[in-house]
Amino acid sequence: MRNMPRVFAGARPGALPFPVDKNVQAFTPASVLDRYDAAAGVRAVARGDNVITMFDSIGEDYWSGEGVTAKKVQSQLRAIGDRDVEVHINSYGGDMFEGIAVYNVLREHPQNITVKVMGMAASAASIIAMAGDTVEIGAASFLMIHNCWVFAGGNRHELRATADWMEPFDAAMTGVYAARAGAEAEQIVKWMDAETFMSGATAIERGFADALLPADQIETDAKAQASDRSLNELRSMELALVGAGMTRSQARARIKNLKGTPGAATEEPTTPGAGDPKLAEALTGLLATVTR
Repeated sequence: MRNMPRVFAGARPGALPFPVDKNVQAFTPASVLDRYDAAAGVRAVARGDNVITMFDSIGEDYWSGEGVTAKKVQSQLRAIGDRDVEVHINSYGGDMFEGIAVYNVLREHPQNITVKVMGMAASAASIIAMAGDTVEIGAASFLMIHNCWVFAGGNRHELRATADWMEPFDAAMTGVYAARAGAEAEQIVKWMDAETFMSGATAIERGFADALLPADQIETDAKAQASDRSLNELRSMELALVGAGMTRSQARARIKNLKGTPGAATEEPTTPGAGDPKLAEALTGLLATVTR
């Protein structure tokens, strides 16, 4: 039986990663989204029928209409059955709570789990990566750990209460990383405080991964790369607009109107208009307007 811990994030909220009675919203920092552009489109050369891919946001994603969720992973594990599983990850992260839920689901699988980090496993995706009995990572890939990152609003008392409320969740992540790496919690906290990116070699040296993923198992898919970067552009603009004072719903509505796409999800593998220079110009103009 595995000795890795199951992690509980207290009472998990429903649709959002934070309770509705707090003026808090969880985001992936802009610094991570910027780094993800370099990992866009990195995929496995081949995959079997025992592979679970995580090439999207952790949690339901507004812009792709998809996302990695515990419910989907449970369904995939049932389809694979009582066999060894490979989990392929290239994700900038997302909902920390959903990441913990996916981690717990994977840890309950009775057979061996091999996690392959190809491109990036950042934030919530790095929590999921820790569920592997074996973790392989590409030499040019990155694993990133940090504290839970949010936008919050309110007076000093409300902000202090929010910070206190978040502390146990950072502690839960610290426990997962420390158990996997065999490191002291104090050292893990330092790395999380610094928002630490680790290359393949560094992740192995520090105990977060076991071996380098052979280069001939990874490729960059041009079509997937274009799609990843287009979606990343929309997520980055949403983050910028929220940082400028809009609510998440307002930012999404404004971008969707400029993009001219009815609804977030499309049936195409790429997001129509997302890489259009005219759209980029319009979004830049919108951002300039709201920051005046």
